[in-house]
Amino acid sequence: QVQLVESGGGLVQTGGSLRLSCAASGRTSSTRVMGWFRQAPGKEREFVAAVWWSIGTTSYADSVKGRFTVSRDNAKNTVYLQMISLKPEDTAVYYCAAARNRIPVGVKSEYDYWGQGTQVTVSS
Repeated sequence: QVQLVESGGGLVQTGGSLRLSCAASGRTSSTRVMGWFRQAPGKEREFVAAVWWSIGTTSYADSVKGRFTVSRDNAKNTVYLQMISLKPEDTAVYYCAAARNRIPVGVKSEYDYWGQGTQVTVSS
């Protein structure tokens, strides 16, 4: 089993920045890729970004490219999502997820473990 705990959410004004963290514990060596997803009220959970533990390859949704950066610290078993130039439409609960296998990173059903989420609210 793998446990994921997100932190770093909060309230920020339009144009502001936040850094989310996802601390992984348990059998983290069994996971290959870490993803960030978000879910706004009344909407489906959507892919935001992903990073592969071993080689650090990243992937982003078009809506966040150039504004969000995903990174990992293997020694700390922690993944980060640096968000800048935030917009009201970025408001959502942000979830961290982990997958054991090689997967299409944008498909939420391919992930095996999920955190509880952290709220990000961007005021206009």
